[in-house]
Amino acid sequence: MINIGIVGGAGYTAGELIRILLHHPAVRILFVHSSSNAGNRVDQVHQDLLGESDLIFSDEISEDIEVLFLCMGHGKSKLFLEQKSLPERIKIIDLSRDFRLKSDAGNYIYGLVELNKASIQQANRIANPGCFATAMQLALLPLAAAGLLREDIHLQGITGSTGAGQKLSPTSHFSWRNNNVSLYKTLRHQHMDEVRQSISQLQSNYAGELHFIPMRGNFTRGILVSAYTRTDASEAQLRSLYQDYYQEAAFTFISPTNPDLKQVVNTNKAILFIEKVKDQVVVVSLIDNLLKGASGQAVQNMNLMFGLEERMGLELKSTGF
Repeated sequence: MINIGIVGGAGYTAGELIRILLHHPAVRILFVHSSSNAGNRVDQVHQDLLGESDLIFSDEISEDIEVLFLCMGHGKSKLFLEQKSLPERIKIIDLSRDFRLKSDAGNYIYGLVELNKASIQQANRIANPGCFATAMQLALLPLAAAGLLREDIHLQGITGSTGAGQKLSPTSHFSWRNNNVSLYKTLRHQHMDEVRQSISQLQSNYAGELHFIPMRGNFTRGILVSAYTRTDASEAQLRSLYQDYYQEAAFTFISPTNPDLKQVVNTNKAILFIEKVKDQVVVVSLIDNLLKGASGQAVQNMNLMFGLEERMGLELKSTGF
């Protein structure tokens, strides 16, 4: 069994991570660290785990683990690791954005499996991608790999309220969020640097601009991204390109029809739909922000790092209609 530690255990992503790992056949959770909840039962915070675990939040870090998941806020992972001297043998999977960019990464591998699978299998440190960044990159990777990105790319995305984290803010209260949609960080979202970095990895000569408009949705979880850019390729060529690129992907699927968000909620799937409209390729990309966009992808990375079957522990079912 692989011994697991989790730091920052009270948030939404940690709750999903605990839920997955409790039922993962190859791991054991040794501790869940939370300084603000130390001594409390984990199922008092993550109430959906009632009857599934008797774990208690700890304020101590045990080194008797093989892998540590960091589920803290952005900037806190780097500070934590500076303050704690962990043995090199402990693998780290960080869910913040602290090590996603090459300028900050050091020996961290960017954990987008559909881009860096071979490197992830050999990695000791993983920077888990952002949720919006995951959806956008999956929409664009095949085009970049084929050198087909020539002009500006326009993207829109809408995310559920869990994407804002568990801490309350004026835009996360039910009375504000319900029956409401709004824009935020228009054309300046923090995940765009990740997307640009991955495009450059596959198509270094791309010089176009990425124009992204993110939206807050009035639902709990899930991300829908649409991306479009001009291309000379036909719809048949584009569909074949995407099918070939994701042929070996464990969780990324090409839909023959325009998909619905509910098809991915509560799963680690990414579903893509491709069509040609006039001279534009339009790609729709759907993921669950807490799973394929965070904790599910983190476990997918862990499976690869330890030589396990990639889908192990991630046979999660859609909530349906």
